[in-house]
Amino acid sequence: TGKCYHTFRGHSAEIVCLAFNPQSTLLATGSMDTTAKLWDLEKGEEVATLNGHSAEIIALSFNTTGDRIITGSFDHTVAVWDVGTGREQNLLIRMPTNNNATGKYERSKEAMQCPCLCVQLWNAVTGTHIATLAGHSREVLDVCFDYAGQRIATASADGSARVYNAGTKQCIAKLEGHEDEISKVS
Repeated sequence: TGKCYHTFRGHSAEIVCLAFNPQSTLLATGSMDTTAKLWDLEKGEEVATLNGHSAEIIALSFNTTGDRIITGSFDHTVAVWDVGTGREQNLLIRMPTNNNATGKYERSKEAMQCPCLCVQLWNAVTGTHIATLAGHSREVLDVCFDYAGQRIATASADGSARVYNAGTKQCIAKLEGHEDEISKVS
């Protein structure tokens, strides 16, 4: 019908990413104001604010069961949050910053050699690094799993996309043909 059901207000800066919970009526938004918010689509109200990042949130996604959400930020961290409580469950990555801030910093030797050219695969429950998926010659701009969690697709500024076997961590397809960067993959 084109009818607007709700307008959500609450962020103090631009919203740059959003995701629908696959198992409920929740919507998540990530903002330049360093927060993510959970919204109830039926009630039209804010459910929780996820505070913890010190810079803009630029990516977020729910897990398939809808009980966890992951956020990525320009503060060089990736955090996993409990949807029910709005609390941070795990900090997956803390990369070094220019101001020599202290904090947990664990990366494999291979990961340190290709900070933007590779994809880091992490266990979201334990926070441990599983693998580094390498192969692109320029920055990786997007990553996604297939619905079964069997394959990982990557998109790169090098104009190619790659598909990796999630179990073996091996590249099983290199998709070429674009003349410029590929910014999204699904």
